[in-house]
Amino acid sequence: MPISIWCILVAAILPILSAYPAKLSKEFDNSNPRDPNYWREGFRARAQAAQANGFEAFPLFAVSVIIAIGQGGASPWIDQLAVLFILLRLIYVFCYWTNRATPRSIAWGAAFLSCVGIFTSPLWS
Repeated sequence: MPISIWCILVAAILPILSAYPAKLSKEFDNSNPRDPNYWREGFRARAQAAQANGFEAFPLFAVSVIIAIGQGGASPWIDQLAVLFILLRLIYVFCYWTNRATPRSIAWGAAFLSCVGIFTSPLWS
């Protein structure tokens, strides 16, 4: 199975892991995990936002990989871009956690462009 397919699984799990550290607080109430007051500010709000953006980014990435493979794109190139996407998303989450807006935006843009590269890879294979 291509590495890019495994990257789809990683990309699906990454949003959940993005908010997980914020749930480790003693104040987190697992019986009411979506309490807006808990996620209101600071690290918790940033972790929740990183999670939401991860869920938003996932469909484009997954569809791009599936389309590229299905249309005969070069597997090594798709794999490399898929790994790049995952690495950029990890940087994105770290930047969100640490409140670094500009590097976060750069990581987001580069990850988006990697999806475009994956999607269009069959055109230049």
